[in-house]
Amino acid sequence: MKKQKPLSTGNSRRAFLKGAATAAAGFYLVPRHVLGGPGYTAPSDKIVIAGIGAGGKGQSDINAMYQSGHAEIGYLCDVDDRRAATSRERFPKAKYYKDYRELLEKEHKNIDAVTISTPDHNHAVMTMAAMQLGKHVYVQKPLTHDIYEARMLTEAAEKYKVVTQMGNQGSSGDGVRRMVEWYDAGLIGEATKVWCWTDRPVWPQGIKWPEQGTTPPKELDWDLWLGTAPYKEYVDNLVPFNWRGWWDYGTGALGDMACHIMEPPFRTLGLGYPTEAECSVGSVYVGEFQRGYFPDGCPPSSHVTLKFKMPSGKDLEFHWMDGGIQPTRPEELGPNEQMGDGGNGVIIEGTKGKMMCSTYGINPMLLPTSREDGKKVPKTVPRVENGDNGHYAQWVKACVAGHGSKEFKELSSPFSIAGPLTESVLMGNLAIRSYDIRKPRENGGYDYPGRGIKLVWDGPNMKVTNFDEANQFVRRNYRGDWSLGV
Repeated sequence: MKKQKPLSTGNSRRAFLKGAATAAAGFYLVPRHVLGGPGYTAPSDKIVIAGIGAGGKGQSDINAMYQSGHAEIGYLCDVDDRRAATSRERFPKAKYYKDYRELLEKEHKNIDAVTISTPDHNHAVMTMAAMQLGKHVYVQKPLTHDIYEARMLTEAAEKYKVVTQMGNQGSSGDGVRRMVEWYDAGLIGEATKVWCWTDRPVWPQGIKWPEQGTTPPKELDWDLWLGTAPYKEYVDNLVPFNWRGWWDYGTGALGDMACHIMEPPFRTLGLGYPTEAECSVGSVYVGEFQRGYFPDGCPPSSHVTLKFKMPSGKDLEFHWMDGGIQPTRPEELGPNEQMGDGGNGVIIEGTKGKMMCSTYGINPMLLPTSREDGKKVPKTVPRVENGDNGHYAQWVKACVAGHGSKEFKELSSPFSIAGPLTESVLMGNLAIRSYDIRKPRENGGYDYPGRGIKLVWDGPNMKVTNFDEANQFVRRNYRGDWSLGV
């Protein structure tokens, strides 16, 4: 595969090609398709991508980038040869690495952009390393594992002038744009409450960490997979999917689905940092009146309530429910009408009405569903070509155009948007983890000071102001010499 110069030289290269074509045509501009034939994409309009995380979601991400027609998959990286096998067959010319650090060190001059589709706990270090080399980045949701990481990546994206996007493809869909138009037209008045729910987790949660370790498969570099996380022996049924239920690696149902489900109301209402958080969580009993205590893992279900300030100064209640817990059906919804998509959904309550949608903002509707006034609201928010399916191509084209371009400014989920959204999602997890903080009593038993309280949140300074012990979950400690590099 022919190596391409970094994208930072792209503007001058395109200018040279344009000038050469003009001269060859006697100073007449010649369309690119005439020079290269129908469907031709010039090298100057393509980027070279390195895919970090080549199996599972990484595999589909890489394929979608390639199908945009403006990307070459030049490099693949995965700690597990088994997971990478299909992508390596699909892109046989792509050079393969196991360690992303070696990939970036040796090949950064040949790479324009990086996709990162790995377990949550390693997103931030990989993303920061790529951005510090001037590489554009596409990162799967949630953007990061903790709040501090999200803030640092958001600031770094602007510092290094790179093109960024988070993998919450619903943000490119038509549905959320229609909801914005309805809200801006005043069809439901000012929002007062938001309800978000999911049937996740669909992996084991609320269980004890396995006591017996075992030998990892020969194709898996276990130490590299652990990355920033504390060292533990390899256990079965963790890789490649169930890591989501353990705090060292995943972010639970919130991290898995909230960037898809909370995004529509965030965008519709223009929300920022929350001001308060409180929660309740489901319990697992291991004996009669004996509640299990498994702080290493996410709970089987939870209900988080966040508060945000609206432009009017009034508080907005924002509810998140997972593990199959759902809000009460709105009176405006008929008894046989489905709420959301059944297992997941969003309801926004306002002073004049309500609206509802499914996961990713799909199928937005005003309540009651018989309302017709929504059809009269004009389309004022630009649509993304191919909707949520165009989320990948949107980022690729913005990478080609460069930071600050029109394409860059139209991105659906750059870090400037995805970062604050992720922080609010992870604020819910901070509340859930604070719920399990316990202190031994002198006469036996434990106190749980994080339960039955609300956490007051100073968003700009990333700090809980009324329960200092909760702040341990704002920023985690990395193992060994792993570092975010800031």
